[in-house]
Amino acid sequence: MVRESVEQERHKEVLLAKFRNKTAVIGVVGLGYVGLPLAVEKAKAGFHVIGFDVQAAKIDMVNQGMNYIGDIVDDDLREMVAAGRLRATADYAFIAEVDAVAICVPTPLDTYQQPDTSYVENSAAEAARYLHPGMLVVLESTTYPGTTEELVKPALEQSGLVCGEDFFLAYSPERVDPGNRLFNTKNTPKVVGGMTPACSEVAEALYRTVLEGSVHVVSSPSVAEMEKIYENTFRHINIALANEMALLCSRMGINVWEVIEAAKTKPYGFMAFYPGPGLGGHCIPIDPFYLTWKARKYNFHTRLIELAGEINQTMPEFVVQRIAEILNERRKPLHGSTVHVLGVAYKKDIDDYRESPALDIIGLLEARGANVRASDTHIPSFKRDGAIYECVRVTEERLAEADIIVITTDHSGFDYGMLADSEAPLFDTRNAFQDKKKPQHYYLL
Repeated sequence: MVRESVEQERHKEVLLAKFRNKTAVIGVVGLGYVGLPLAVEKAKAGFHVIGFDVQAAKIDMVNQGMNYIGDIVDDDLREMVAAGRLRATADYAFIAEVDAVAICVPTPLDTYQQPDTSYVENSAAEAARYLHPGMLVVLESTTYPGTTEELVKPALEQSGLVCGEDFFLAYSPERVDPGNRLFNTKNTPKVVGGMTPACSEVAEALYRTVLEGSVHVVSSPSVAEMEKIYENTFRHINIALANEMALLCSRMGINVWEVIEAAKTKPYGFMAFYPGPGLGGHCIPIDPFYLTWKARKYNFHTRLIELAGEINQTMPEFVVQRIAEILNERRKPLHGSTVHVLGVAYKKDIDDYRESPALDIIGLLEARGANVRASDTHIPSFKRDGAIYECVRVTEERLAEADIIVITTDHSGFDYGMLADSEAPLFDTRNAFQDKKKPQHYYLL
């Protein structure tokens, strides 16, 4: 054990020195919404970065300096590639050249609402093939508590190297908020939990070298994994409360948005969350179910989380029912009516439509016989259940042809003046007209 501790200390000091003098080669597995911004920031910090992905299109775009992630400044990516500090590849053999690697791959749910950790497991298995002494591996993908220790560590140790002695392993959850102009990868505080104190130390050193935000070290990867789940579960539950209030206020004839604005005047004990057509994105609709799945292994039922999920998942159905009711007031059936849906992205002013409630709303409308047109200022086309939909440009003629207009995403790029002048009824699920001239026939969620 003395020999191993001495060897571990040597590995640690060598790695820390490489981080300080920027001679370390950094790998990032997964060049999506989390991985590519992280790779760019590491390159900007002065490191040589190798990005790994299985999608040839992403690899080609990165190597050509072409950006496909909204939160990255185009010039930053282009400059890092041109300077030779960032390149992408599908060949995992280059992991043998890196001193540290971050795994930023998807962690979706399967058809049974259970965690699909196959991307994490495959990435860990590939890393194990080229793992070498003194290397740092950090998992960033959002997942259930225990993943790093139960899945990643054993996979990496298939290499014959021992975690904490021959290589370092930590978990540091991503905190990407697409479209947030205030906080980004660079300045958002980081949480780090290592398998051993030395693992935490080297992971903390890397992030302090790269990022401007603070680094908060916790006692284990499980704490860091739970912290991330807790963040998103907090939002999940509070959004469910806002949605349930919206459903009740709708029956009572009360404007829920006005209620929330009034509640916001309290300077303590209240944080505003808003209702909407449903939840979207990779995190909030998915992450809490990672915890409910894990909790069952401990004979524990997360009733509040599951109830919040039921409320949030019913919102697209409520939206479609309200559309039918609004049309019925005008003596029109939903079947055969033209519904113009504005906004496919799950959030304002981004091009990400993963888990977007607009997709469910479109599917429910089509199932009831409606003719659906979709528009989005950030998404030219999208895929739903294998079918490709083309977004149409919003024009006065198309609005005049619609039997009802539905705002599912309140993009800044929509012409709200044109919408206000339209004679078709407009159903606003995002309170987009809060400070604007409202249409003549206006309905608010």
